[in-house]
Amino acid sequence: MKLILVINPGSTSTKVALFKRTENVIQNNLTHSAEEIAKFERVSDQLEMRQALIEDWMKEEGYQLSDLEAVVGRGGLLRSMPGGTYEVTSKMKEDLIAAHRGEHASNLGGLIADKIAEKAGVKSYIVDPVAVDEFEDIARISGIPQIERISLGHALNVKAVGRRAAKELGKGLDEVNLIVAHIGGGISICPLRKGKAIDYNNANEMGPFSPERTGGLPCGDLVKLCFSGKYTLAEMKKKISGKGGLVAYLGTNDAREVQKLIDAGDEKAKLIFSAMAYQIAKEIGQMATVLKGEVDAIVMTGGVSYSENLTNQVKEMVSFIAPYMVIPGEDEMLALAEGTVRVLNSEEKAKIYENEVKF
Repeated sequence: MKLILVINPGSTSTKVALFKRTENVIQNNLTHSAEEIAKFERVSDQLEMRQALIEDWMKEEGYQLSDLEAVVGRGGLLRSMPGGTYEVTSKMKEDLIAAHRGEHASNLGGLIADKIAEKAGVKSYIVDPVAVDEFEDIARISGIPQIERISLGHALNVKAVGRRAAKELGKGLDEVNLIVAHIGGGISICPLRKGKAIDYNNANEMGPFSPERTGGLPCGDLVKLCFSGKYTLAEMKKKISGKGGLVAYLGTNDAREVQKLIDAGDEKAKLIFSAMAYQIAKEIGQMATVLKGEVDAIVMTGGVSYSENLTNQVKEMVSFIAPYMVIPGEDEMLALAEGTVRVLNSEEKAKIYENEVKF
């Protein structure tokens, strides 16, 4: 059986793996120095450099492009689109290069996948990018006309974990209603109704505070802080995303370090960590109302969900709503491979970007 090449670009590294369908055969993390990245003016300018490194890695490991049956890359900041597996097309590539919604390393996923797939004579795909938007109009209303609530979350892992949870329930994703809580550096809590992500808390700006983000804040006090003259715009943005949450209170974004403090008797650490669990549980309860209480399961996922302290505290507050599952971690490489396999197995039809978005 041939292999699927999986590509997940980050700001200073490119994760690569070869899968035999859903079996991870080999994986590596190709690192890029800050000096190397600094040579490129735009993210898309890094395409040839990263492509060459991936092809060299394959050769070094004894694999050829002729061994491939498909190539899949992490989806980037594209236009708002429904979830699913998408074939990389010319219009998608244009938008990834143009970076209308922002310069981000994930924009390279589809571009590199397409270049390598073209050389290998196979098709290239992306799966459930962060641009996935399945909101209904009512969810977009914020309370002030100048600001619209947007769909932004860990769509790739949320959907992948949703499928695993549905399978445990003996059903397909399109047959169940789930609340998936992705707990990582940011927190995405999503009601999945029959497979569609109909709401999100927006991990960058709303919902619970997380290891490094503030989540939703009292807006009056936030406005006063912004106009206090103590902080620049850039500093305020960093306080909200990067230096908020656990970092602001405890000086670390590592839940394992927080647990060590708690185990050593640190009462402040215990309170702050419990407050994060409290806010996660509140957000789950809020999303249960979006599903009108018809919830088949609540699923905790993401790296911080390895913390039994956290997941047990959340369980105490929300298990009355629905059965509670913990599927920790964030296996993006497997999720990308699974999305490709569903198309190769004709379980799903690959979507075409031009047919799904508004230009």
